[in-house]
Formats: sequence, C-alpha cells, structure tokens
Amino acid sequence: MRYLALASDYDGTLATDGQVEESTLAALRRLRDSGRQLILVTGRQLDDLLRVFAQVDLFDYVIAENGALLYSPVTRQEKLLSEPSPKVFVQKLQERGVEPLSLGRVIVATWHPHETTVQAVLNELSLDWQVILNKDAVMVLPAGLDKAAGLQVALKDLALSADAVVGVGDAENDQAFLDLCGYSVAVANALPMLREHCDWVTEAARGAGVVELIEKLITSDL
Repeated sequence: MRYLALASDYDGTLATDGQVEESTLAALRRLRDSGRQLILVTGRQLDDLLRVFAQVDLFDYVIAENGALLYSPVTRQEKLLSEPSPKVFVQKLQERGVEPLSLGRVIVATWHPHETTVQAVLNELSLDWQVILNKDAVMVLPAGLDKAAGLQVALKDLALSADAVVGVGDAENDQAFLDLCGYSVAVANALPMLREHCDWVTEAARGAGVVELIEKLITSDL
C-alpha cells in the first residue's frame, strides 16, 4: 500500500452538525480493516469531542484543539504541545467584552467578529500567539502551533511518514495539515480556497464525501 493512514477533520468533514452518520462510521471501519490507520484532526476541545463522538475509539490518534492536544484513544493518554494561555490575555478579552469565550487546555476560542479585538490584545501584550480562522470560529494558539504541527508529532509517535498519509478537510484551518499530507482531499462542501489547493475534491459533501474517498482509497490506493 502506498497510503497507510487517513487524517480527517471532524466538523464539516466527517460530521454534519456535530454528528457522524452510520454510513460514514461503517466506511471508517472498512478502512481500518484494510490495515490502514485513522487519525482525527479537529479544532474541538477534547472533552467536547468525547461528548459528541462516542466512536472516537475508531481512531488510532486524535489531534484536538487545532493541534495543541494529542490524545490516544487506546491508552487514554494526553500530550500537550504548549503551555496554557496567559491569564492576563484571557482577562483582557473578558474586559473587552469578547464572548462567548471558551478556554481549552491551550486553545482560546471565540467567534467572528471578535478576531479584530483578539489580535489587538495580542499586540498590546506582545504575545507570540496567532489567530486561526475556521469559517466563523476564531481560535488563538501559540505561534507555529496548528493542525500540521500536531499531526507531525502524532506521525512520529505512530512511526508514519507524512507522504503515506491522505488528508481530508473542509475549512481554512485544515490547509496546514493537508499541505503536510502526501495526498490532500477536500470534501465537496469545502471552502473554495481549500478546494483549489487540494489534489482531489469529492463529489459528495461532508461524511458522504469521506465515504467516497475511503472507497477510492481501498479499491485503488488512490
């Protein structure tokens, strides 16, 4: 086999409105039965993911918080790739009326149109953190920490080369890890800028697009 693993985004790719259809789950099981590994790459916080996705054990590795937190469903071990956000940063966002404001183990998250305020506070505090957009979601992480950085660490742990990984996603925050993968795929509902930069675009959207990709991967190794 040329491709030994599939790395997939969750929301808007595997999942529709936070839920994964049974047909998509069945395809993931078929891919595992083919001897390939599964890696989930999501912007969600781990607790939130585990709450909405009971079948996370299908995956060999989970990259949560947009790259900041690695999780092994087999061992239940977690690995943080950075320190939490400075308390003064969160305090100033609250003072500026940025809400809702969600705090993960590392990630700080809010929604459009607060990205301008977030960037202004980062500049004021001279923090080496970055704003990452995911459609209307606004995520704040240490500079250099994104889905690609998380995937690189996961692949090292799994003894896999990025060239042997197929990646699939739908939004701008997926671009980094898709660029790392040996073959990049956008589901049909992906943002135009992502579709333009991927090796292939599925005909179907979201989970059905992932099923389409998996069938192609199993039958022809792409």
